[in-house]
Amino acid sequence: MVKKEFTYYGKRLDELKKMSLNEFAEIAPSRARRSLRRGLTEQHKILLKKIRAKEDDIKTHCRNMVILPEMIGITIRVYNGKEFVKIVIQEDMLGHYLGEFTLTRKGVKHSAPGIGATRSSAALSVK
Repeated sequence: MVKKEFTYYGKRLDELKKMSLNEFAEIAPSRARRSLRRGLTEQHKILLKKIRAKEDDIKTHCRNMVILPEMIGITIRVYNGKEFVKIVIQEDMLGHYLGEFTLTRKGVKHSAPGIGATRSSAALSVK
C-alpha cells in the first residue's frame, strides 16, 4: 500500500517549507492567521532561532506559538505548568498551537470516599 502524500491546503511539504511567514499566514486557519499577522513576540523569535539552529533540547513556555512548516520533525519540550512535555511535531499539526498538544489539567480519578463523606463513615474509628 502506497502512503498518501501530505498536502496542506493544496500545498506539498517542500512547497510549504519554501514559503515565507506571510505566505504561510495566508493559507493558515483564521485564528493562526490573525496571530501571525500581528507579528511574533520576542519569545517566539527566540524559539524560532533555536529551531533554525537545530539545537538538541529545546524547552519553551511559548504555548501560544503557531506550528510552522520549518518546525516539522523537531522535538520540542513545552511547559504545561508543572513539567516540560515532549512533543514531536508532525505534518498534521501545522497551523495549530503548541499548547494544544500539552494538556494543563489531569483527569479526575475518584477513589473511595473519605472519612466524614457519608453517614456510615461516622461510625468508623479514626486511626
